[in-house]
Amino acid sequence: MINLEISPKLTTLVDQARQAAMAFLRPNSRKYDQAEHTYPQELDTLAALLDGLSASGGGAGAGGVRRAARSSKEVTNGANMSVALGTMEMCWGDAGLLLAMPRQGLGNAAIASVGNDEQVARYKGKWAAMAITEPDAGSDSGAIRTTAVRDGDDYVLNGEKIFVTSGERADCVVVWATLDRSKGKAAIKSFVVDRGTPGFELVRLEHKLGIRASDTAHFRLDNVRVPAANLLGSPEIKPDQGFTGVMQTFDNTRPLVAAMAVGIARAALEETRRLLTDAGVPIDYDRPPATQPAAAATFIDLESDYEAAYLLTLQAAWMADNGKPNSLQASYAKAKAGRSVTDITLRCVQLCGSVGYGEQELLEKWARDAKIMDIFEGTQQIQQLIIARRLLGKTSAQLR
Repeated sequence: MINLEISPKLTTLVDQARQAAMAFLRPNSRKYDQAEHTYPQELDTLAALLDGLSASGGGAGAGGVRRAARSSKEVTNGANMSVALGTMEMCWGDAGLLLAMPRQGLGNAAIASVGNDEQVARYKGKWAAMAITEPDAGSDSGAIRTTAVRDGDDYVLNGEKIFVTSGERADCVVVWATLDRSKGKAAIKSFVVDRGTPGFELVRLEHKLGIRASDTAHFRLDNVRVPAANLLGSPEIKPDQGFTGVMQTFDNTRPLVAAMAVGIARAALEETRRLLTDAGVPIDYDRPPATQPAAAATFIDLESDYEAAYLLTLQAAWMADNGKPNSLQASYAKAKAGRSVTDITLRCVQLCGSVGYGEQELLEKWARDAKIMDIFEGTQQIQQLIIARRLLGKTSAQLR
């Protein structure tokens, strides 16, 4: 039976994350939003805290926890749950600063999810970004054109990658590439490319709507030689299995993106409740919403949407901790939380009027930060496709 009660051990970790969010992330949120592409040096002092929250041996980073292999008789809230809860708290402080935190890259999740023991040990303590998206391959990861050709003990990579979160600052980048484009998705593999590797060129950094404290990079790969030992997972091309190996990463990271969205949504709701109360519009949970002011009724509706996203996120993390397949639930959580946080933050801005729209409060910033939660790690539309395919028993070729 699912157990979403937060244990005392996790409560301590959540409290630590909340203290970090209150002491640094929230107070510096506006500063680094306005100073885009400036690395917050103060984050170095908080990196150790996030390493502890990852519960992965220090340095595996956000999502850097492996799926538990447990019997059906054991029920636990473990590493995935602790990272999800910690992520919620930190994004209550600031999502962009969390993404800028050393060793919290999505590439760390890929290494932990797909890498072997030697690779996990070798990249322990490293900051790993992840490069999937290309100019001609956005939401459809299977359309990747970056190639990887075996040459002796190396692979030679050629291609282009865009929208790489923390790409400039990371120690290495997990690059998705195809071994043979004629064999479709089954030939797509992920490779760890160390920064400084010849031919691995940073083209530019992107200017963005939100999460501006986090750098977003564009890379070009020109005959980049990567040791064969840096390929994550099996080098075999198995058409019957598709590219399930690299896609396992999303089962870990999508609940974390959902957790980020939940944290932002809660921040917006708490601030909106305060502003409404100060304006003489209290929220009364003992009265039907229809009998209260329209602003209060709207707020209660937004809170219910938040609760649904929160519970779906915990469910996906709990399933990973208990060795249960959670691809469907991960997409449930990501789709719900991504859509909800966008709606919640925009409507909170509307409820608070000119105060919500101005920069004296963080509501307008949270509305800008929220939108990416509905885009990266698979857009809203992609999540709906995944959910539909799994519920209807259809393949990607049958339902597009």
